[in-house]
Amino acid sequence: MARIFITGSSDGIGQAAAKLLADQGHKITLHARNSERAAQAQKAVPGAEDILVGDLSTIAGSKELAERANKAGPWDAVVHNAGLGPSNGDHKTADGFASTFAVNSLAPYILTCLMDKPKRLLYVSSSLHSGGDDSLKDITWTQRSWSPFQAYNDSKLQNVMLANAVARRWTDVQSCSLDPGWVQTKLGGGGAPGTTSAPAKAIAAFATGEGSLVGDKTGVYFNPQGAKSPHKGALDAHKQDEYLRICEELSGVKLP
Repeated sequence: MARIFITGSSDGIGQAAAKLLADQGHKITLHARNSERAAQAQKAVPGAEDILVGDLSTIAGSKELAERANKAGPWDAVVHNAGLGPSNGDHKTADGFASTFAVNSLAPYILTCLMDKPKRLLYVSSSLHSGGDDSLKDITWTQRSWSPFQAYNDSKLQNVMLANAVARRWTDVQSCSLDPGWVQTKLGGGGAPGTTSAPAKAIAAFATGEGSLVGDKTGVYFNPQGAKSPHKGALDAHKQDEYLRICEELSGVKLP
């Protein structure tokens, strides 16, 4: 049975995937941003082995979660699922960054850098990444006029860039990105056409290394139906490296 850590698993897609994996007998560790949500997650997924609490909106919080995750590991798979949606407001974190960027983009970068390598890494993106800005200008939203939808799209493009950059650099790790589809969650809204069932199954299959959607290929962007072509900027190695450089400069953490 696989040992799997899923960030942002106190509700939505992350929780649905955790439930499915726990029911299959895998050893699942959940993540929540505070103790209240952790208690809710434990009730929702009683089969989970453990839960880690960590605030991904700050550099310090992401570093602390990485430390806790390393103590709780090792992991067969890590699923970077935590995220804020396209309606998130112009909230600045303690580090002075837009919270959408901090949680959706910088946190998975820091966790990837500081956590021990798993066998498989999955970054939950979105089809909306296709509208992201690959210029990588002012990715922290400290100078631009705030646009919640654009900030979300940018962050989801950055998730695919990170997945592909890791795939290039860490040939011993399978690193891919997932478009879960528009589904009924707190983030997706009640009017979404899909449910969490399909993306949960896709996450579970990848995390356990048993799925046929991508097989053993790395650097693949896929949805619950199979591999897809991502934004061309996500495939550009120079842009990937520039994104890593910016994240390293902002966080003080370097990808090994």
